Parts: sequence; C-alpha cells; structure tokens
Amino acid sequence: MRKMRTQLAGWVVYKSDLAGPAGPNAVCEESEWDALILAEPGRHDLIRAGIASEAEAERVARDSPGGTTEGRVVLRAHVEPVRTLGR
Repeated sequence: MRKMRTQLAGWVVYKSDLAGPAGPNAVCEESEWDALILAEPGRHDLIRAGIASEAEAERVARDSPGGTTEGRVVLRAHVEPVRTLGR
C-alpha cells in the first residue's frame, strides 16, 4: 500500500503598504506570497518566510516591528475579496 504524502504549507509574515506605514503585519501561505510579489513587485516587505505553522506566523507577526500586543494580525489567507452587484 502506498503512503500518501501531504504537502506542508509554509507561512510568511510581511508588511504591506496597503494599510499605510502604521498598518498591521500580515500573514499568508508561501504560495500566496509568491502570487503577491508577482502581481505587485516591491509593494510588500518580507519580514520572515519558511514558518512551519499559522500559529507561529501569527506570533512572529505580533512580535515583529509593526506588530501589536493586542493581537491585530491580518490573515491574508482568510480574506475574501469584496464583490459588488452589477459590476
């Protein structure tokens, strides 16, 4: 019987200029990070990549410059785009 291999997702913490210089750090999967830097090169600053879990990435985001102790971290992987009717 073959063993199934599970693809482990790496996590990334970055600073986005979308919320301005005082905005929170953001967390996403490495595949999403790759798509972000291809779509908008130079717009986001990588803080740390290769993080093993989402929980650890959230801790890194809070503890890094721009992070907050209140736990305000943007989870990009869970943000759905807003769609308007008729457009």
